[in-house]
Amino acid sequence: MSRADLIKPSATMAISDKAKELRKQGKPVIDMGVGEPDFTTPSHIVEAACRALKEGKTKYAPVQGIPELREAIAEKMRKENGIDVQENSVIVTAGAKYAIYLAMQALIEQGDEVILLEPAWVSYEASVLLAGGKPVFVKHDDDFRDVNIEDQITEKTKMIVVNSPNNPTGVVYSKEFLKKVADLAIDHNLFVISDEVYEKIIFEGKHRSIASFDGMHSRTVTINALSKTYSMTGWRIGYAVASDDVITKMRKIQSHSTSSPTTFAQYAAVAALKGDQKCVEDMVSEFGKRRDVLLKGLKKLGYRFAPPDGAFYVFMDTGINGEEFSKRFLEEYYVAVTPGTGFGKSYPTWVRVSYATSMENIRDMLVRLEEFRNAYN
Repeated sequence: MSRADLIKPSATMAISDKAKELRKQGKPVIDMGVGEPDFTTPSHIVEAACRALKEGKTKYAPVQGIPELREAIAEKMRKENGIDVQENSVIVTAGAKYAIYLAMQALIEQGDEVILLEPAWVSYEASVLLAGGKPVFVKHDDDFRDVNIEDQITEKTKMIVVNSPNNPTGVVYSKEFLKKVADLAIDHNLFVISDEVYEKIIFEGKHRSIASFDGMHSRTVTINALSKTYSMTGWRIGYAVASDDVITKMRKIQSHSTSSPTTFAQYAAVAALKGDQKCVEDMVSEFGKRRDVLLKGLKKLGYRFAPPDGAFYVFMDTGINGEEFSKRFLEEYYVAVTPGTGFGKSYPTWVRVSYATSMENIRDMLVRLEEFRNAYN
């Protein structure tokens, strides 16, 4: 079987495409399947891109990213994440997804096992398979705050992937849990990929970077992006921070694939990181209001869900087959949500609901959900 045949299309993208198709047909679709902020990119970031274009910054960029952006990222990591790095430990990529893909290609060899905490974001498994590795799903406990990783480590285990705040659950992992992961990585000589793209979108708990723990910088690849924090999904600017050796490997692969992210978009990213952060605070505040309305409505309807501490998702148990629920809810009530099976086989009755949409849409969705529940109860 070819590597391409091993993987499936992204579940979230498939749902989004179907929703767009129905919307083109004139249906009143509410898309709560895709993980994309509905805000426009802040104006000072757009202006920086326009300025870069006018200044002729349209040529090839350095493979690792422009120095100004790598230094801004390194400064951010030192100040906010407690990771003592310089710009040579940073690589800028075409989104966080590609940074994860690069890290897997650089570190995973044929047959290596990679532990994924289930439910896990849909593209982790594909990235492991494309690198020749074997995904090992380890299910969360009932409250989604701990995972029995220790019993799944074998002589073939090479890496653990951690995502906090988590997609799809919204859980923010505790310091104690991250310390357990760090201790296991050190004891068993493992790498950790720490996906931190939702680090700024937190309502309960505190974000911690596992690379800041003692002994973890040399064995951690910290992944982040500007997509969620600054509503820059289409700009395709992500980055990875790791040891110089790992970054060198990732840079070699990038040099033969994308070469580098779009040059003028990198200058916009500098403005995002170094500019006024009130735009981020305002977006997070609005996400928090939407979250509260959605949770109140789901509780009233009697649905169970994972603790949504951060990000902009609610992982919800529908009580019926999640794929069937998603299909009917979209085709009959025109609401798009993502089946839980896209994130792991252990959650066949669950779906992910994104509240990165308007308050009006959320209230309308709750009305339609009640109608759906009444129709199929």
